[in-house]
Amino acid sequence: MPSGHPGERPAWADRFRSIVFEGPIGVGKSSLARKFAERFGYDLLLEAPEDNPFLDRFYRDSARYALSTQLFFLFQRMDQLRNLSQRDFFAEHLVSDFMLAKDPLFARLTLTEDELVLYQKIYESLKPQAPIPDLVVLLQAPPNYLMERIRERAIPMEQGISADYLADLSDSYTQFFHQYDESPVLIVNTMALNPIGDEGDFDILVQQISNFRGRRAYFNRQS
Repeated sequence: MPSGHPGERPAWADRFRSIVFEGPIGVGKSSLARKFAERFGYDLLLEAPEDNPFLDRFYRDSARYALSTQLFFLFQRMDQLRNLSQRDFFAEHLVSDFMLAKDPLFARLTLTEDELVLYQKIYESLKPQAPIPDLVVLLQAPPNYLMERIRERAIPMEQGISADYLADLSDSYTQFFHQYDESPVLIVNTMALNPIGDEGDFDILVQQISNFRGRRAYFNRQS
């Protein structure tokens, strides 16, 4: 199925007015959200990790800076969603590269027990304000593939990410979305699919979204 002319909104867009592309670092969710927004005229909401003053230090000393990094991201995401809710989230077409419900995934991975208790209290007080997306597209790739992509894009602060952390993060994503049921989820294996760099592959992904029904589906293109 051709993906249409830039800015042209497809017929299925009214079923999925709010779409989130999710997945571990390096999987391509931000680039794909940008491409999707441009192609189909969706508003775009992206994380801004470069604005987190603790993130670079976290990658170099995770134990010391985990809580400050986590709380900065939590408040940053809530500010973005709060600003969005003032414009009537459900009346617009929006694509994003993050969802607040996933935020505790990182907390459980990096915080100490006492820090996690504090974080959880803050998170629970803020969570009711977060809108629920119409569709989550979970992008998956094995950790060694993610590490290769991180090296290729050569963002300086990301070069401190360890292979062990990336493997733990990927496992945490799998566990989280195995239980997640607030939104429909389309799970896409990106090992043999390059929707960012290949227009044919982008059309294949759009076709999967167009055909999606129910609460959960898996797409694994055979190479």
